[in-house]
Amino acid sequence: MENQNKKLLFVLILIVLFVGLIHSIIAQTGSPPVSKYIGEKIDDWIYNGKDDFRESSNFAGTKSFGTSAGISSSINAPLSLSKESIGFSTGGAKDINNFRENIENNYLPISSDITYEGLFYDYYFNTGQTEECNDLFCPSYSYAISKDSFSKKDDYYLSVGLNSGIKESDFERKKLNLVVVLDISGSMGSPFNRYYYDQFGQNSKPTEEEEEDYQKSKMQIASESVVSLLDHLQDDDRFGMVLFESSAHLAKPLNLVGETDMQEIKNHILEISSKGGTQMSEGMKMGTEQYDELMDLDSDEYENRIIFLTDAMPNIGITSKEGLLGMTGENSENKIYTTFIGIGVDFNTELIEHITKIRGANYYSVHSAKEFQTRMDDEFEYMVTPLVFNLQLNLEAEGYEIQKVYGSPEANEATGQIMKVNTLFPSKSTENETRGGLVLLKLKKTSPDAVLKLKTSYEDRNGRMGTNEAVIQLEEKNSDFFENTGIRKGILLSRYADIMKNWINDERKSAMKKEPVMPCIDREIGIIVPIEPQLGEWERQSISLRVSQEYKDLFDEFSVYFEKEMNAIGDESLSKELLLLKTLADYTQ
Repeated sequence: MENQNKKLLFVLILIVLFVGLIHSIIAQTGSPPVSKYIGEKIDDWIYNGKDDFRESSNFAGTKSFGTSAGISSSINAPLSLSKESIGFSTGGAKDINNFRENIENNYLPISSDITYEGLFYDYYFNTGQTEECNDLFCPSYSYAISKDSFSKKDDYYLSVGLNSGIKESDFERKKLNLVVVLDISGSMGSPFNRYYYDQFGQNSKPTEEEEEDYQKSKMQIASESVVSLLDHLQDDDRFGMVLFESSAHLAKPLNLVGETDMQEIKNHILEISSKGGTQMSEGMKMGTEQYDELMDLDSDEYENRIIFLTDAMPNIGITSKEGLLGMTGENSENKIYTTFIGIGVDFNTELIEHITKIRGANYYSVHSAKEFQTRMDDEFEYMVTPLVFNLQLNLEAEGYEIQKVYGSPEANEATGQIMKVNTLFPSKSTENETRGGLVLLKLKKTSPDAVLKLKTSYEDRNGRMGTNEAVIQLEEKNSDFFENTGIRKGILLSRYADIMKNWINDERKSAMKKEPVMPCIDREIGIIVPIEPQLGEWERQSISLRVSQEYKDLFDEFSVYFEKEMNAIGDESLSKELLLLKTLADYTQ
């Protein structure tokens, strides 16, 4: 009995010493050790769906003890990356899902549904890098001459490869202060694969039996997507959430993930329902306000990002692109960057395309909740970490000038001598190819031979300037000369996007004016640079998919060229574009 008492006393002494040690650590560091995150958790959700707050809640929330069942282990998992180098891709669109979804559901897309940078990000490119890169950013340059697939006239191209000396094993994002701003307006309650505003027009389509995700509402898909994002947050990140319809509501204050009962937060998110109008500016305003008390944090240690999920159909308040553009731009100047995530087949890419030309901005379209979760497993760390800003290339050459830039959302800002890209994000590289790692310049030749002098400047995330200069001697080559498969793939995809944009524009013009289609592409002129139309209304209605006989013939002829080039490049993943071309060529209404 005496021995048992001694053992009990010894255990009690150890407990007292351990508790004393914990208090000593807190007193010296001013913060609890990491083990605290495994114990006490707070459910600080304050939105109840009827008004802004629970009846008896406050910002402190409710407490639970022990680990919450069902919390993904990836919340606390260390970042795991391979040992290969990373490259860069531009900001703006990160896919063309909305373009594909509209065609799959028998709708005619709008021109902004297919962007060059979004299309490029679907593929890996040989960037033309021939020397080892030891800096943050090392551009490489490649040259090509390629005959237009219709007119057979020579086109001249220069590609800019987006390379970096950073190794994946060395890459680690900063701590993240993340605010999710979620659209809960009435349009988010509509089916994922139907146009909400069709109910107010003449183009309503009957519901057909669809895949599981398409049977869900946009609200369900958006909520599931947010939950998948949360699995990528770590204990020392902060997370907050704002909901908006005709007004904005603070759903969750911006607090440390390690102190938050994340499983309960997920449960609350999955219970959200849609209602009301759409005032995007109110959502952005309240989302921005959550950073007011964090502006003194060290920007070398923290990244600030708003992830804005919406179907982008505002009908109340500041509906012009200038209003949202202004707020997003001002946030960017304060190092609060924005990612837009488009939900639904009627997601308004025209509005978001304007906004995401801002420094540090990008956007994705959700194809399905499961696919989005898989994509975030690969890309979340890169999506929230812009590394290069204000990239500018000056072209000095008497014999050439820049006619068109492909692969950059700032393409329209290019002049005859200047290319601009507001933001570069890290991007995966494998087998010496980088995902979306190319910007393509179509050149206009003004004299027989020329020397290209290229001067590149850029800023890193701390505002430090970097420069690069190169001289390229262009010799007269035979037609269809490509320095590598990267520039050849870039040319093929650019022409593919050009013909798709021209088809959309011509078919929409024909449908609106009720006149026969007059293709702006013919065998003599070749593939022209598309002129982007303006919808004039953000509340987008559908037009049934239509392919005139003139464009069926063009698609059929272009398919032959596309398949030949795909085989020469040796990239079978391009076959999805070939399949789409053939589908449109054979389409019958």
